[in-house]
Amino acid sequence: MRDLAKIPTTIVTGFLGSGKTTLLRHLLENADGRRIAVIVNEFGELGIDGELLRGCGLGCEEGEGDGVIELANGCLCCTVQEEFFPVMRELAARRGELDHILIETSGLALPKPLVQAFQWPEIKSACTVDAVVTVVDGPAVLAGTFAADPQAVDAARRADPNLDHEVGLHELFEDQLSCADLVVVTKGDLIDEAGRARLDTLLDARLPASVERVYAEHGRLPLEVVLGLGRAAEDRIDAIRTHHDAHHEGDDHHHHHAHDRFQSLSLELPEMPVEALEAGVREALARQPVYRVKGFAAVPGKPMRLVLQGVGRRMDRHFDRRWRPDEPRRTRLVFIGRDLDADALAACFPAAAEA
Repeated sequence: MRDLAKIPTTIVTGFLGSGKTTLLRHLLENADGRRIAVIVNEFGELGIDGELLRGCGLGCEEGEGDGVIELANGCLCCTVQEEFFPVMRELAARRGELDHILIETSGLALPKPLVQAFQWPEIKSACTVDAVVTVVDGPAVLAGTFAADPQAVDAARRADPNLDHEVGLHELFEDQLSCADLVVVTKGDLIDEAGRARLDTLLDARLPASVERVYAEHGRLPLEVVLGLGRAAEDRIDAIRTHHDAHHEGDDHHHHHAHDRFQSLSLELPEMPVEALEAGVREALARQPVYRVKGFAAVPGKPMRLVLQGVGRRMDRHFDRRWRPDEPRRTRLVFIGRDLDADALAACFPAAAEA
């Protein structure tokens, strides 16, 4: 009976800005009728990543919500018992209504504690980790930075007093790779043949031969490449030794990571031209310790909603859907960083004050 089958669960991990949400959005838009629940672990009051994933053909029963569950009260690898377990218990009770679960971790998450949670009896009886998918920013790895904004990621990593300050970003990168069943290298269109050869050599040195690797452009991959791998990662996760394990051997207390030291501020703005919006965002990135900005914008004369995301100096934007008739046309941005000043951020958008 379908009720007794375990729900396959795919965990998608990778640094912030690596392309996790883009990959998930593509999977959901091409779900072909699969009933998928999505757990998004992100920062910020607006739930931008969750909103990006809504309306992608989620196969949820009427009255059961939209299929996206947002956890914004801490990183899943640090709050497994408090945040993750209740959600999984609820989904387990609905196993006859679901075909798959997708989990998008935050940008600094360690996959191992999350996979180990699937060994708990109440979860193990109902769910299995179909695969751990590690998303890798190809051009950033080739540049030796591993992330689009390594200073931002490393600053958050070092902000945790419980972690060895000598732990490098490359070790966190290797921890995410060590748990992978599939590595998705994003921004493949920006990597030439020679670059792919160098990247393959680098990844070969860090990955077992059994771990598959694929290149993706804008998250576009066939579903069968990512879903249905049947790896049951919870059965082999204890044998994997990570840098995090080595740094904390013999410690009895729980180590919190730097995720809860992030700060997020949201900003609502009126409609404004794309040029004014981008100028304001670049000004904010230059003046404030902003690690990432993401959100939606209303552009005068445009019937489509503009999605804007910035990591470091790189900024991406695209129109994703039409504004609904009952939906207020407004711009909402969330800035993620440390010691942010709300008034100073608002001052970066003088056009908003004039509107």
